[in-house]
Amino acid sequence: MQKKILLDHGSGGKASHELTRELFREEFKNEILDPLEDSALLTIKRNRFAFSTDSFVVDPIFFPGGNIGDLAVNGTVNDLAMRGAKPLYLSAGMILEEGLLFDDLKTIVQSMKTAADAAGVEIVTGDTKVVPVGKADRIFINTTGIGVMEHDMDISGCNAKPGDHIIMSGSIADHGITILCQQEGLNITGAFQTDSAPMNHIVSQMIREHGNSIHVLRDPTRGGVATTLNELAASSQVGIRIREKDLFIREEVKGACELLGLDPLYLANEGKFLAFVSSEASSDIVEIIRRFPKGKDARIIGQATEDHPGRVVLETTLGTSRIVDMLHGMPLPRIC
Repeated sequence: MQKKILLDHGSGGKASHELTRELFREEFKNEILDPLEDSALLTIKRNRFAFSTDSFVVDPIFFPGGNIGDLAVNGTVNDLAMRGAKPLYLSAGMILEEGLLFDDLKTIVQSMKTAADAAGVEIVTGDTKVVPVGKADRIFINTTGIGVMEHDMDISGCNAKPGDHIIMSGSIADHGITILCQQEGLNITGAFQTDSAPMNHIVSQMIREHGNSIHVLRDPTRGGVATTLNELAASSQVGIRIREKDLFIREEVKGACELLGLDPLYLANEGKFLAFVSSEASSDIVEIIRRFPKGKDARIIGQATEDHPGRVVLETTLGTSRIVDMLHGMPLPRIC
């Protein structure tokens, strides 16, 4: 039988990584693409730029705390920020389904403008296509961004070092559980709301005060914290140990995950980041993040080790340890 594309291939799990590595990277192979960072690093006449693109197909297009428009802006801004770049300009490509309400489109576009202003970027080019009814799901958005590297540091998923402390900038799984409740029409008590937000201002302050101590930055979107840590363990060939007692999961999120049989470690975040930093500076960097409202719950959740390179281990509250692997697919399609 011929191999076919499945929803799992877009979920952020093992199937997504296999597709990216075995097809896209193999066919497009070049030294800029090969590291498979969230942003490509370009050098043009001795100036360095970060360049990133992302497509957003979230269902539903409106959800508590945001919509597909501000999600698209924040997502690309954060991918640039995770390389340590200052985001400058975005493009916006729209695929619209015939019959989309004009007022809904206007609300989405206005949200994109508001999000761009908050991040300090401008949307400077774009494209619009309209397809017949049934050929899309109301609206899909692609955003591409470019940012400038105002320093000579190398912040990369390959640069985690044994002994690095791992910082999580806030709570886990807020976006993923919010989208799940909307998708399934679940009436679960709790203040579920996306955490979608730009992280570039926090990252800029971290770089200004402790740039040389920052080795890795990554936003744990599709696949959540667990998948992202597995990616980084493999890229840097370090072991990773995280502590369950130090993970901040809101009680309503924890309760919903228990009810639905989901592990919050695998649910998406859209306004959080992981940072691997030198142990000497980790406490100071946590305090920098906490100065910002979106970073008030930042904490150290673990460290990189020389043991078990390429693997992520969770120290449970019961005093045991378990391997946190990367799932083949993910429980939530179309969360971003």
